[in-house]
Amino acid sequence: QVQLVESGGGLVQPGGSLRLSCVASGSDGAIVDMGWYRQAPGLQRELVAVINNIHITNYADSVKGRFTISRDNANTVNLQMNSLKPEDTAAYYCTAGIMTKGYKRSDYWGQGTQVTVSS
Repeated sequence: QVQLVESGGGLVQPGGSLRLSCVASGSDGAIVDMGWYRQAPGLQRELVAVINNIHITNYADSVKGRFTISRDNANTVNLQMNSLKPEDTAAYYCTAGIMTKGYKRSDYWGQGTQVTVSS
């Protein structure tokens, strides 16, 4: 069973910083990429950032220049969030894309960690 465990969420002042981490375990295949999505109450889940195994990254326009995604190793992804704004408030979800037998890709999700930006 694949498990993704997120940590690092919390309450922060506008302009402050948080660092989210996610560790994947239980995979029998290669983790092709990892990333972060977020969802605020009443809104659709949206892509925040993704990173693949050769460290190519993609960011949502709303977080470019403020957030940085990185990989410690094949099983771990981080999201450094700087200059946080109230509109960044959401539940943040870690995702991992895993390539298994027959080049079949499956995506897995963590349970989410809450980020609240408020004064």
